[in-house]
Amino acid sequence: LEFIFLLCDQFGLDQSAKYQAAEIQERFIIQHIEELYNSLSNTDKEQERKKKWGSLQVWLSENVMLRLVTCVQLASKLSIHYNIINNNAALKFLQFLGYSYSKEDILESELIVLKTLGFQVNIRSPFTHVETLLEVLGYNDSSVPVKFLYNICLKVLDLVYLQRDPIYECLLKTAIGNSTPNELQRSNFLSVKEDFMLLAVGIIATSAFVLNCTSWSQVIEHLSCITGITMESIMEFSHVILKHALGPAMHFKSLVKLYSLSFSPLRSYFTCLV
Repeated sequence: LEFIFLLCDQFGLDQSAKYQAAEIQERFIIQHIEELYNSLSNTDKEQERKKKWGSLQVWLSENVMLRLVTCVQLASKLSIHYNIINNNAALKFLQFLGYSYSKEDILESELIVLKTLGFQVNIRSPFTHVETLLEVLGYNDSSVPVKFLYNICLKVLDLVYLQRDPIYECLLKTAIGNSTPNELQRSNFLSVKEDFMLLAVGIIATSAFVLNCTSWSQVIEHLSCITGITMESIMEFSHVILKHALGPAMHFKSLVKLYSLSFSPLRSYFTCLV
């Protein structure tokens, strides 16, 4: 994921392309591995299946870099931007890294990703939700420094992407009030992880806190009215993000002053899902 972000910066892609490339890659690799595993014949002996799967794993690892570049390349083509990564640029970059791929390999890789995703690569990302909410927020309240908020939101969104697993693990444990979630709870929590609107309001709320915005509580209230997500839920998610950004030793006295974090609205929301 960090490589995707750096690669997008290297090619001068806009922010939307960066997050879309990350979403394309994640969805592709999950489906691709599943398809490869399911392609193994059930009639083979267990030892033979393990041998074939081992060979496929080697093949996957050898083509990781090519697939990452392909996902970024596809995102660049979907972005309304003049910096589209063509096959020549992709090939030159891979050769610079020491890989001996050909243009045919790049075309084949693009076709593999497209077919695996059923040509559904225009995948939405949390970035779109953040941008839309900021526009509405600025329209509803001109006193909110949306321009400055936007720049911080990008940094916080990067953090959440790079620390997604520990952040959502912490959110899960907070939601259920238990440090050892079972498999059913983890399975039901997937819908929360896919809720980009919840993520977007958490990003903006966290950014408003970092900006030390005097109308921080007002920003939370606006976000709640726009999305229908409770203020307490937004604050709770924001608290989890801040804890991972600033460390567990950080005390959020101003948060506790405004609203009590001892009440867990996400817990009741999660209970409905379970």
